[in-house]
Amino acid sequence: MQFKQTVLSFFIFVLPVFVAAQSTLLPVNHKHQQFLERLEILAQQDSVFNFSATKPLNRKHVVLAAERLSAHGSLSKIDQYNLQNFLMNSPEWVSGTKTSFASKKKLLNTFYPTKANFVEVNEKDFFLAINPVLQQVQSAESGNNQRVFLNSKGIAFRGLIANKIGFNFYATDNQERTPLFVQSWEQKFTALPGAGFYKPFKTTAYDYFDARGSVHFNATKYINFQFGYDRNFIGNGYRSMFLSDFGNSYLFLKVNTRIWKINYQNLFMELAGRNKNNNTLLPKKYAAMHHLNLQATKWLNIGLFEGIVFGRQNKFDFTYLNPIILLRSAEQQNGSIDNAFLGFDAKANIAKTIQLYGQILFDEFLLKEIKAGNGWWGNKFALQGGIKYINAFKIKNLDLQAELNIVRPYTYAHFDSVSNYSHYNQPLAHPLGGNFSEFIGIIRYQATPKLYAQAKLIVFKQGLDTGTTNYGSNIFLLNQNRTGGDYGHTLASGVSGKGVNASLWLGYELWENFFIDGSFQYRKLNAAVNTLSQKTTLLSLGIRMHVNRREYDY
Repeated sequence: MQFKQTVLSFFIFVLPVFVAAQSTLLPVNHKHQQFLERLEILAQQDSVFNFSATKPLNRKHVVLAAERLSAHGSLSKIDQYNLQNFLMNSPEWVSGTKTSFASKKKLLNTFYPTKANFVEVNEKDFFLAINPVLQQVQSAESGNNQRVFLNSKGIAFRGLIANKIGFNFYATDNQERTPLFVQSWEQKFTALPGAGFYKPFKTTAYDYFDARGSVHFNATKYINFQFGYDRNFIGNGYRSMFLSDFGNSYLFLKVNTRIWKINYQNLFMELAGRNKNNNTLLPKKYAAMHHLNLQATKWLNIGLFEGIVFGRQNKFDFTYLNPIILLRSAEQQNGSIDNAFLGFDAKANIAKTIQLYGQILFDEFLLKEIKAGNGWWGNKFALQGGIKYINAFKIKNLDLQAELNIVRPYTYAHFDSVSNYSHYNQPLAHPLGGNFSEFIGIIRYQATPKLYAQAKLIVFKQGLDTGTTNYGSNIFLLNQNRTGGDYGHTLASGVSGKGVNASLWLGYELWENFFIDGSFQYRKLNAAVNTLSQKTTLLSLGIRMHVNRREYDY
């Protein structure tokens, strides 16, 4: 509550004095994200795309960068279509002609004035776009005599007032019966991945409401503020070792500074502790994160990350509000009681076809213990390395991605039940938690402007925990209650689990932002303890409008 009151006072009394031109934001995992990743590699040296590790992206900046690339010689016909389609879905910042965005005929002479938006107002000092949100998916799962389904309906809108104040809102009412392995995950953690509070619905199904929204504006030309309830992502890969969008939304204040060759983001978050999933007030905890990006060369981008998770009996610790101080040093001044992290990331665009990227996160480690090689439990860190290869083998719009993720035992956990790296019983970083290695391979192909295909293979090995053991995979278990003493904790040690998650998706955009989806998924987990083993195949068919697909890729 104190954090909310402080932030609200800051917005009411301080920031309006400094408000300057502002932009709307692109949602995390929006429709055009893969296309913009292609543009980043094709452009290689564009300053806007090279700062794309912190998401959501600034819509104005991306539109201006996309317009600069409109005459790029490396763009295929499908890329040119995607570029114009992206601009049509971001008309508030398009500087060129917009005549092609208009619908041939309005619905009831009122709705869909443009192809992209159900309601669109684009005047001198006011922009508003309103759209319905719909997702209906029906699935058949092997070994499950109950229907797997997702029913989502809601509304989304965004707007600008006098080019100074931006806002966005998204809300859906959802009923979902998940695959059996997700039901097991919910029973284990008392949480539904990607959702907050939820209720039982029919038999083994869930009912939940997903509402997100924020306001954002600039204090100066170079400093942007966002206050909202939503998700963020820090990284260039499919997964993130720093901050992912896997879990539920949270309250946050974000300050982003972009000047010269630097992009610096401060993120202050209010998180929920253990989810009781009943009508009681959830305990609060907090997090502060900094991410500094430097465009070291025209093709190389490097970053520094630091984060802290802490609990203070429902109040924010003002020590961590300092946007400049190193969070680890502030944590030490508080008595070293909080969960501190330090990380580095980098990406390099090569030959306009390849991007190399990676992250390393340190939770805790001692160099002498690493050199000793005895598997000391306190050497807690995470590694990521990946490659993106676009127009692979000179086949236009065929994109490949390979990624390796490694997380040591007990990483992200803590010695108390509050300060683990989680929100609403869900990891803030990788969905598998800790003590695993994972390989991800993705093939994406856009055969025509409206036809999409994706094949994805995830293979992982993890040392699993049971009800009586703690080998470091479950970040909610106290790390001082570890199994096996101080040494001998190698990667994936414990109850051996080997898993594969393979999927194939075909999507066709029948109308603008209206998709027909078909997918097949195979997931298998072989564990040394038979009760932990799982196997499923899932065949799905659905439609969706103005929303991303729901995936069970963990």
